Amino acid sequence: MAAGLARGPRTQKATAIVGLDEAPVGPLRPVEPIRKRMAILRRPSLLTKIHAHHRALGAWLLVLGVLILTSVTLAEEGGAPARLTFTKVLKGSVPEYINITVDSSGEGTYEGRKLADPSNPQPMRLSPATTQRLFALCERLDYFQNVVLESGKNVANLGWKTLVYERDGRQNRVEFNYTRRREAEEIVELFEGIAAVQEHIQSLEYAMKYDHLSLPGELRQIQIDMEKKALADPELMVPSLEKIVRNRRFLNLAQSRAQDILQRIQASN
Repeated sequence: MAAGLARGPRTQKATAIVGLDEAPVGPLRPVEPIRKRMAILRRPSLLTKIHAHHRALGAWLLVLGVLILTSVTLAEEGGAPARLTFTKVLKGSVPEYINITVDSSGEGTYEGRKLADPSNPQPMRLSPATTQRLFALCERLDYFQNVVLESGKNVANLGWKTLVYERDGRQNRVEFNYTRRREAEEIVELFEGIAAVQEHIQSLEYAMKYDHLSLPGELRQIQIDMEKKALADPELMVPSLEKIVRNRRFLNLAQSRAQDILQRIQASN
């Protein structure tokens, strides 16, 4: 009996220990809710979003301020670009009448015709180098304000030339037949070089449409003018020259000369 009583407590204790080991520590948490919480923690806070928004707004306001300042500066400088016009009239020459306009951005028009023909200016765009040179020479002549370019020498009629500078509604004009001012001579040379290029372009386009056999002669004249450095911005002829090179309908001589001119233009650039 006593032995039985002695074994009783030990059995209950062992049972209690076994029960403790088998009982779960606590309810297991599902994996998916934990992942959601971690994702929420990784999201930017509201304060972070506000700071990012403020930074983006500040950058946008900075850009807007620069644009406004630029527009104000342009308005103070007159807005519209300055414009330079060259006119030459020489009856019996080809062409008899030349009129070239160009603004400080290089945009302009060319017109070469007989005096009796109607006006028909064609758009063109000069290179930045030629444009800058023209306006630099114009500046050295005080934009033709109170300047006399006619030499007064008893020379032949070389063509009556007119130079006009316009900006902000103001216009300065000077006229002459012959001048000894080097700046004015260079302006005339540049404009005559521009006119020569435009005339070559018109002749090439006409020959490609109506007179293929005249192309070699026209291209030879371009080669001669390039050797004399009588052309300004010859790269304006590139589209016409490329048409000749690509079109097998034209004479081989014309294509070879056009290719030669293209290579000279590329080398000069």
